[in-house]
Amino acid sequence: MIYFDNSATTPCLPEAGAEALKYMTSQYFNPAAAYAPAVQTEREVNAARAYVLSEISREPGDLIFTSCGTESNNTAVFGSLSAMRSKGRVIVSAVEHPSVYEAAIELRERGYDVVFAPVDATGRVRLDALGGLVNADTRLVSIMHVNNESGAVNDINAIRALIKKAAPDCLLHVDGVQAFMKLPPVGCDLYSVSGHKLHAPKGVGALYVKKGVRLKPYLVGGGQEAGLRSGTTNVPGIMAFSLAVRDFSAHRDEYVSGMEAVRSRLYNDLSSIKDVKLNGPGPGEGAPHILNVSFMGVRGEVLLNALSERGLMVSTGSACAAHKRGRNRILNAMGILGERQDGAIRFSFSHFNTVGEADAAAGIIEEQVGILRRFKRR
Repeated sequence: MIYFDNSATTPCLPEAGAEALKYMTSQYFNPAAAYAPAVQTEREVNAARAYVLSEISREPGDLIFTSCGTESNNTAVFGSLSAMRSKGRVIVSAVEHPSVYEAAIELRERGYDVVFAPVDATGRVRLDALGGLVNADTRLVSIMHVNNESGAVNDINAIRALIKKAAPDCLLHVDGVQAFMKLPPVGCDLYSVSGHKLHAPKGVGALYVKKGVRLKPYLVGGGQEAGLRSGTTNVPGIMAFSLAVRDFSAHRDEYVSGMEAVRSRLYNDLSSIKDVKLNGPGPGEGAPHILNVSFMGVRGEVLLNALSERGLMVSTGSACAAHKRGRNRILNAMGILGERQDGAIRFSFSHFNTVGEADAAAGIIEEQVGILRRFKRR
């Protein structure tokens, strides 16, 4: 099998899996308990918290452990706005992950002035348009660091400067799920991450909260996570997440350059196929691990299934939107429509992938595209 769908989830690092197993079997104590082994477990969780926090931001703040990126995003959006005294404008980009985009739709129903910032043809937020949307009544802006379908990278530091100039009290939330550890830290008020996109087990995520930012919890009861996220601490997930982050940090340059090499090789290979269109940033630009291309004359879903039968795993977009009907909202916002949208495939890579796999995948794709184009309905 060649697995090129790492933006959906990554294989768990064996060492991270072993770490999780240790905290499920031998060091299984609840850190909320008062006896010595549990107190020691709490210390280890807090050490993991401090380490992950140091990799997310260079600015003072706290880290809330969550169950996933979706929970982190929802906590950031709903929790920050609920802590404010009045409603106002909320700005999100037109290409946000469903956990932000649909939260914004819900906020509009609650009476917030919600507007969507447009993007350019690569999927990056247009700073000129964003600047025209921010006003003195803007409460929150939520912009993803890396787009999960196109690989476009937003200049978060420039966005932050633009926002704070027009609305100093406005909060900036960044969905960093696809960027964490692959790109340098950025300045913001809230930053969401997810463990299973970084070779940790599923079921653990985190939210960075800059010092001074107020959140209202929507999970209450036990007072865990400084009262901001009640519920029994997921010790195995947290410790495995921390280990995965440490591993990536120790090999960052190697891992990132390896992913970029696979991305570049696959794009170069695919460029020799007739009628292939790039959707997103060009070679050497964008995130190192995401490539989106369209195969004209072929439906993406049909090609995906054909490739799966040959052992090549890819996607047609976000896993969280895979079962929803209708056109691709992200590609629509980028101006990619019609036959080009229908034929779009996303490839996403991890440091486990190789350029040899890229060459093999390109051969499978060329073969299957040729077969499917011959049988295209006229």
